[in-house]
Amino acid sequence: MAKLLLNLRNVPDDEADEVRALLDDHAIAYYETSPGFWNIGLGGIWVVEDAAFAEAKRLMAEYQAQRGARIRAENEAARRDGTAGSFWTLLRNEPMRVLAAVFGILFAIALVLLPALLLRR
Repeated sequence: MAKLLLNLRNVPDDEADEVRALLDDHAIAYYETSPGFWNIGLGGIWVVEDAAFAEAKRLMAEYQAQRGARIRAENEAARRDGTAGSFWTLLRNEPMRVLAAVFGILFAIALVLLPALLLRR
């Protein structure tokens, strides 16, 4: 029976590609399911054979440790260089999107507070 190795929800494409390549390199049989048009279903990478699942989990743990270290190093280097994104960078690059988000948040807060204000005497 197939077992889920990696849930693909919120997984970047490059990470999913690297996991597929890792499984291919080690000749581990797998298949992939799509979350569907609305992203409601369970999209994932499934290992076909139960016997290979333990090896796949071990390889996945090693891969994730290496990827985590690499991404942290890249983020730290970007922070040191001043190229890392920040709120002010986003505000400068996309002011309408930031303002729309701020107004949306304020509108949601107003909707939450409205019943309390209407019931107050």
